[in-house]
Amino acid sequence: MSNLLFGHKNLYINGQLNPATNNTTFEVICPGTEKIIATISWATKEDTLKTLKSAQEGFENWSQLPISERVSWMSKLRSKLLEKADTLRTAIVHEMGKTWEGSEEDITSITNSLQFYADEIQKIEDLDIKDKEGTHKHTVIKQPLGVAVAFLAYNFPLLNLGFKLGPALAAGCSIILKPSEFSPISAYLIGEICEEINFPKGVINVICGDLENVGIPLCESTIPQLITMIGSTKTAQKLIEQSSKTSIKQYSMECGGNAPFIVCEDANLENAINIGSILKTANTGQICVAPNRFYVHESVIDTFISGMKAKFENTKVGFGKENKPDMGPLANKASVTRMVNTVAKAIAQGGEIITGGKAINTPGYFFEPTAIKINNPKAEILTHEVFGPIALIVPFKTKEEVLQWANNTDAGLASYVFTENNETQKYFSEKLAFGEVQINGVKYDIYLPHGGIKNSGIGVDCSEFALEDYLIRKRISIQL
Repeated sequence: MSNLLFGHKNLYINGQLNPATNNTTFEVICPGTEKIIATISWATKEDTLKTLKSAQEGFENWSQLPISERVSWMSKLRSKLLEKADTLRTAIVHEMGKTWEGSEEDITSITNSLQFYADEIQKIEDLDIKDKEGTHKHTVIKQPLGVAVAFLAYNFPLLNLGFKLGPALAAGCSIILKPSEFSPISAYLIGEICEEINFPKGVINVICGDLENVGIPLCESTIPQLITMIGSTKTAQKLIEQSSKTSIKQYSMECGGNAPFIVCEDANLENAINIGSILKTANTGQICVAPNRFYVHESVIDTFISGMKAKFENTKVGFGKENKPDMGPLANKASVTRMVNTVAKAIAQGGEIITGGKAINTPGYFFEPTAIKINNPKAEILTHEVFGPIALIVPFKTKEEVLQWANNTDAGLASYVFTENNETQKYFSEKLAFGEVQINGVKYDIYLPHGGIKNSGIGVDCSEFALEDYLIRKRISIQL
């Protein structure tokens, strides 16, 4: 019996938990302690091919079930997830380094997704199109797309999984879940839960492995009809390139961001400082919609910097439910190195450290909440997504110049504006080139569409619109 905190976790294929065919395992490291907390079965190419076959057979059965039966199974899974919420949250805390409070969002998101899409699929109706000549009857119906493959990022293990699982199951698709190797335990626990409740075989599959044995075979197979992902833009490009070699597929991808956070001269500074500091320290800044570039009007920048400095310096950094930290570690050692390099580059480009700027010399992948003032709005450092607890703060004079700076990025996911002026709100709402413009606050929920433009993605997660990615439209025309 393993003495590891979470023991050993097996692949979930065709309704059963099994080791990899060659018994290869992968060690999962806790970012808060740098200790091994679990081993997972590390899939071979043979396992991947079995998974694809399982998902195809699962789709053929699942897609034929009445919607009421699919909804019933989704409800059963949701109930079991809620029953095991503490176990799942504990896994997330240890595999990702999240705070206990932060782990709740993952559970809420996956369970809300199952409920929301169970409700939404029952609202789908056929569409009748009037024939202009009166010679035909035309109806557009919606049917399940097919097998979906979901590549998941490490930052929100079950939130990301839930955003894909809910609409896939509701639409009648089977799904192959490929979690990140940095946070796979909670996804493997989903497989255990599915086996426990005897979820229909092949509908949900959970595997993890390397690019050669898992990633490429999943993409190159002609079985998947949808490749969906949450991750970096570079990863999305590779997946699209690899998967398009053998067949035409659908894509739904939420990619990286480079969110501007614009604070105007008439902004409620207390509100902007509070939200800005929370968004940079929540999940240790490892959020695709976290603000990257803080553009603050020159008349209020000193007050804003002072407020952010105080917030960051009062942030308790640590690990574990019992320690009650405000911010946990980064997900892996490479992320710490990236933060160190980001600070060095910012300084080389004229940046001034306000607070923080260093890795914390303790076991675990910890980094100080950091604020850096950047006086050159064209500094190269502003073109990269930070994905960590570093705020780059830039002064501006006019809304016209800050709009140009904010839009000068290939990314187009989230953006934030703080102003009390209605005309200024309208100006930025219309002209910011981002999939989301949030004004004077932040709101995310399963019923609100979440997606980017430009290099930040294709399609959306959440809302009724996400369901469309898992359905095909079929026109039926009958001559009268």
